[in-house]
Amino acid sequence: MWNEMNTGDYSGMIAETISVPGHDGKLVHAYYSRPLGGSGYPGLVLIPHMPGWDEYCREAARRFTEHGYSVLCPDIYQDYGLGNPVEISAKMREAGGVPDDNVMADTKGCLDFLKAQPNSNGKVGVIGMCSGGRHAYLAACTVDGFDAVVDCWGGGVVAAKEDLTPARPVAPIDYTEQLQIPLLGIFGNEDFSPTVKDVDILEQRLKDCGKEYEFYRYDGAGHGIWYYDKPMYRQEQAMDSWNKAQAFLDKHLKT
Repeated sequence: MWNEMNTGDYSGMIAETISVPGHDGKLVHAYYSRPLGGSGYPGLVLIPHMPGWDEYCREAARRFTEHGYSVLCPDIYQDYGLGNPVEISAKMREAGGVPDDNVMADTKGCLDFLKAQPNSNGKVGVIGMCSGGRHAYLAACTVDGFDAVVDCWGGGVVAAKEDLTPARPVAPIDYTEQLQIPLLGIFGNEDFSPTVKDVDILEQRLKDCGKEYEFYRYDGAGHGIWYYDKPMYRQEQAMDSWNKAQAFLDKHLKT
């Protein structure tokens, strides 16, 4: 939990850009942060949001590492060039979006990498915000080997047929029967994507399939409540949901 620490304990981490095997046999850039010293650390794959593989994602990775996680955040937009994250993600949208199959392959490469590290405890979770929340849900349902998933306001998990595209041919909710790991969902009741109705539909589907899940819905909050660099940030809701996510991941990945 936030600030539940011993000031006498050693604290150290290393963070760097590496490459991991990804889609189509390519090496994909990934931001890798992990604790220094010790062993038995759980892993966490952090799937980037819009506007891409940005500074917020890197800071979020280090924040989880400060709480005892080895974190890998892949550049899922690498095929569209290297440069300013906003400009690269704009090129991705112009091209019709990053294919789900590519993101899942990149996510699997990160999962395999984290499990193979000598300081790993053998457990790995997946988390994403915004479009990354959608990808996290999809990975939890279709990529074998994860132990827990956190979906932070993932828009598009629930999607009508007319909203499907060649890059996103199946709504993630349609894979819910395949979900075999515990899920935590964080949502704002003033969000536009997902809407309250979308979250209701998803929750009912999880109930119908008998899945293990926890949903937290926040009044006075919309999309992106953790983004402290944007007006959408909501301090009270952000810290409460951060602590809930941390407790959930600790429960399923550290024990």
